[in-house]
Amino acid sequence: MSIWLTHPLFIPSLVVGITILLWATSLLPEFITALLFFSVAMVAKIAPPDVIFGGFASSAFWLVFSGFILGIAIRKTGLADRAARALSSRLTDSWPLMVASVVLLSYALAFVMPSNMGRIALLMPIVAAMAKRAGIADGTRAWYGLALAVGFGTFQLSATILPANVPNLVMSGAAEGSYGIHLNYLPYLLLHTPVLGWLKGVVLIVLICWLFPGKPHAPRDLTPPEPMSGDEKRLAWMLTVVLIMWVSESWHGIGPAWTGLTAAVITLLPRVGFINGEEFSSGVNIRTCIYVAGILGLAITVTQTGIGSAVGEALLQVMPLDANKPFTSFLALTGITTALNFIMTANGVPALYTTLAQSFSDATGFPLLSVIMIQVLGYSTPLLPYQASPIVVAMALGKVPARAGMLLCITLAVATYLVLLPLDYVWFSVLGKL
Repeated sequence: MSIWLTHPLFIPSLVVGITILLWATSLLPEFITALLFFSVAMVAKIAPPDVIFGGFASSAFWLVFSGFILGIAIRKTGLADRAARALSSRLTDSWPLMVASVVLLSYALAFVMPSNMGRIALLMPIVAAMAKRAGIADGTRAWYGLALAVGFGTFQLSATILPANVPNLVMSGAAEGSYGIHLNYLPYLLLHTPVLGWLKGVVLIVLICWLFPGKPHAPRDLTPPEPMSGDEKRLAWMLTVVLIMWVSESWHGIGPAWTGLTAAVITLLPRVGFINGEEFSSGVNIRTCIYVAGILGLAITVTQTGIGSAVGEALLQVMPLDANKPFTSFLALTGITTALNFIMTANGVPALYTTLAQSFSDATGFPLLSVIMIQVLGYSTPLLPYQASPIVVAMALGKVPARAGMLLCITLAVATYLVLLPLDYVWFSVLGKL
C-alpha cells in the first residue's frame, strides 16, 4: 500500500477520480465540482496552472460562452420564433415526427457547420420556440426530450462526419502525426454513417419518444407573420456571415470559436448590438461555462500528468485482444475506448487511444487504420453526460436535470452496445476492414 501512496501519480489520480465521481453522482452541483477540482489541483500542485486552467483557453469554452450570447439575441429579436413558426406548422403533427425532425435537423446541420457548440447554440432557441408554439412547456419531460434530441443528435450522430466534431479532429490529427495516415472525408462517411448515423439516429428517436413522451398540438395561429424588423434583418445577416465563416474554416483558417466570439462581441456593442448588460448577466449561464472549463481542464490534466497513458497501458495488458477472436477483439477495443472516456472525456480519448493503436493492431491482427476507426463507436457513446461537453451544454441551455440526461445516456449506450456494436462489426467486415 505504501508503494501506491508514494507513486507520483497517486495524488493526481485521486484528485481526478474524486472529481469524476462527483460529476457522475451529482452529489454537488457541477460547477462547484469544477471549482473544487481547480482549487484542490492547484493546492496539490498536480500540474502547472496553464494545464489545470487550460479549459478556459480552449476554443470549446469560448464557443459555449458566445453561444449563450447569440442565443439571447436570437430569442430577443424574434428570429427564433420566426424560424420556429416556419418549422412548427409542418413538424408538430405527432410526437415522433417532432422528435425525428429535431434529431434530423441536428444531424443535417453537421454537414455544413463544423462546430458542435455552434450548432447547439443556433438550434436550441429555435427548438425552444417551436416547442412553445406546440404547447410543450419548459420543465416538462417532453421538453427535456427535445433538448436532449438537440444535444445527442448534435454530438453522437455528428461523429460520422469527419470535420463535424472535436474528437474526430483530434483523432485525425493524432493519426497523421503518429503514423502519417490522412483520413479522407468520403471513406470515413461510408464506414460510419450507416450504423452510427442512420441506425443510431432511429434508436435515439425511439428512446426519446419512449422515455420522454409528449403530446404536441399544431399551432392554431393562422395569421401571417409580421414583416421582419430591422433588428431581425441585421441579426439574420450577421448569422449568415457567421455560418459562412464556419463552413469555410478550412479556407481562411479562423476557428469557429473566434468567429462566434467576434459575433458575440458585436451583439453586445452599445447602439450596434442587440442585447444590453442586464440581459447578458441574466442570460449567460456562468455556471455552465465554469463546468465546461472544468471538464476540458480535467482532460488536459489527465493527458499531461501521464494518468491517461498509465491507464491505457494497463488496459492493454488486461483486455482480451486475440488475433484468433476478431469479434472479441473488436469488443475489447470498444471497451478500452469506453473506459478511457471516464477519465479523459470524449475530446481527450482519441489523443491517447490513437497513439496506442499500433500496439492494439499488433495484438489483434487488425489493420492499423481499422483499429483507429473502431474507437469512434466508443467515444461517441458516452455513458454519462459529463463525458461529452456538447451534451452538457445542451442540457444547461434547456435546463435539463442531470437525472434525465443520465437516463438517456445509459439507455442509448446499452442499446448501442447490444444492438449497434454487432452490426458495426458486420459492416466493418463487409467493407473488408477486419
